[in-house]
Amino acid sequence: MTFTANGLETWLLTLLSTYAWPFFRITGVVLVAPVFGTRLVPARIKIALAVALTAALAPAVEAPQAAAWSLASILTIAHELLLGVVLGFVLQMLFDALVIAGQTIAMTMGLGFATMVDPQRGVSVPLLAQFFVILGILVFLTLNGHLALLALLAESFELIPIGVPLGRDSLWSLLAEGGEMFAGALRLALPAVTALLVVNLAFGVMSRAAPTLNLFAVGFPTALLLGLVFLLLDIGGFVNVFSALLDATFLRLGDWLAG
Repeated sequence: MTFTANGLETWLLTLLSTYAWPFFRITGVVLVAPVFGTRLVPARIKIALAVALTAALAPAVEAPQAAAWSLASILTIAHELLLGVVLGFVLQMLFDALVIAGQTIAMTMGLGFATMVDPQRGVSVPLLAQFFVILGILVFLTLNGHLALLALLAESFELIPIGVPLGRDSLWSLLAEGGEMFAGALRLALPAVTALLVVNLAFGVMSRAAPTLNLFAVGFPTALLLGLVFLLLDIGGFVNVFSALLDATFLRLGDWLAG
């Protein structure tokens, strides 16, 4: 089959509008979203997943035509990549709330020194925070959160067509997600932190009543043991709160895309 110059250009434009622009939005999600974007997943797997999702979704996406290698095409590609990163990043902030909650509880119960490398971020986090992240990933997969993310990604092409820029209200809503992250971390950590605060207040009263009592020898193992007991008793509530936060995050993402 022989291509003329005009025919080749037309074919490249068709390929670009059909597959390339959806590919960049999908790639942004795959690179950043929880589970998909973890460092434990090889880059080849991420690329293969992005290609497979593009092949499945691109034929149903209405994409505008643009001149090849023009400034408009470059801006559109950057916009689609940024939009995909935003979708994945909002969900990733929910898992960052788990890290904040775990770190807060660990510092309160005396486990702040026990750290390990987080494979998702490549930084050292408290052991309890990593336990929360693993538990959150299991809940996320159990509730089919990965399928809900893919469904939201497919719906995003209808709510925000390719080449349509985000509005100012959408950007402000995205900034508000940072506050939701800290609020979610507070909801997750509040029961255990409150119980440990009562324990620390009790030791404060004991230190006033018995000044010779060695609080470091008695208080540290007691706070550690009671902290583990509180976590064991509150594990069901933790799963329920995280599930509610996950549902609320997907609802806010849907409203954000529609708005």
